[in-house]
Amino acid sequence: MVKYRQDPTFKEPRFSGISTFMRLPHVKTLENVDVAIIGVPFDTGQTFRTGARFGPQAIRNFSSLVRCSSNHQKINIFDYISAVDYGDIPVVPGFIQETYKNIVEVLAPMYKKEIVPIVMGGDHSISLGELRAAAEHYGPVSLVHFDAHTDTVDSYFGQRYTHGTPFRRAVEEGLIDPVHSIQIGLRGSINSVDEYDQSRELGFEVITTEEVLDMGIKSLISSIKHRVAGRRVFLSFDVDFIDPAFAPGTGTPEVGGIYPREAFQILRQLTDIPFIGFDVVEVLPAYDHGDITSALAANVMFEMMCLTALNKKEHT
Repeated sequence: MVKYRQDPTFKEPRFSGISTFMRLPHVKTLENVDVAIIGVPFDTGQTFRTGARFGPQAIRNFSSLVRCSSNHQKINIFDYISAVDYGDIPVVPGFIQETYKNIVEVLAPMYKKEIVPIVMGGDHSISLGELRAAAEHYGPVSLVHFDAHTDTVDSYFGQRYTHGTPFRRAVEEGLIDPVHSIQIGLRGSINSVDEYDQSRELGFEVITTEEVLDMGIKSLISSIKHRVAGRRVFLSFDVDFIDPAFAPGTGTPEVGGIYPREAFQILRQLTDIPFIGFDVVEVLPAYDHGDITSALAANVMFEMMCLTALNKKEHT
C-alpha cells in the first residue's frame, strides 16, 4: 500500500523545492489517504481587511520547518497516517455561493471515504461549505470553535453569507448540533450586549476569553469533552483566537487574547475526540510580521494532524 508522508528530514534543505504543507507530496488522490491538506483561498466574505486569500500560500511556505514527530504526544505522525497536500479548491472570488458549491464538490468525496480534511483559509465564511460537505456523510456534527467572535450574526450589510455568519447558517441548515457544540475565546467590543446570548439561544455553549482564564485549561478541557461526548466533531480555529501581539496577520484582530503557549496546551489535550475535519482560517499575510501568524497556523495544523494520528493509533 502506498503511504504518503513528509520527505525524509535530511534529504534536502527545508528552504528548497516547491512549497507544499510540511513538504508532503502534492497528489490529488483519495486512495490510501488518511489526511488531506487543502487550501481554500477565498476572502471576499470578510467585512474588514481582505487578503486572507493568500493565507494558504503563506502557511505552506512556513510549514517546511514543521517536523513530523511530537515530543508532547510521543508520536511520529506518519507512523499512523498517510497524508497529502491536495492543493487548493478552485474558488470564485466575489461569488460565495459558487465557491461553496466547489468546496462541497471537492470535500464531500473525502468525507464519504472518511478522510480527514485539514483546510487552510481563507476567511471564516468557508466553514459553511466545509460543514455542508461533512453533513452529507455524517449528518449534523458537533462544533468546537476557537475564535474571538461568535460568527453567528444574522447578516452584515443585508448579506446573510459572510465570515461573521457561517455558524448561524450551519445551525439553520441542520449541519451542526449546537446543543453539543462549544465556542471558546470570545472577547472584545460587540455589536450589542446580547450578542453572546444570541449564540446561547441557538444552543451553543459560550466561553469567553476571561472565563477561560478564570476556569483554567484543565476545566476547559473537561467542558469541551463533556459537551461533545459521543459525537463526531469538527474543529474550527480562527487565528484571531490568539492575542494579536502573537498573531497580527488576521482580518479582525481583537486585543486581550489567549497566548500561543496556552492555545497549544489546549489543543494537545483534545485527545479521545473523534474529529472528522478541521480548519484554520483568517491568516492574512499582508499584516503579518516575520511570518509569525503563518508559523502559528502551520503549527496548529500539525497539532491537528497529531490528534488524527492518535485517533488512528487508538483504532489500529
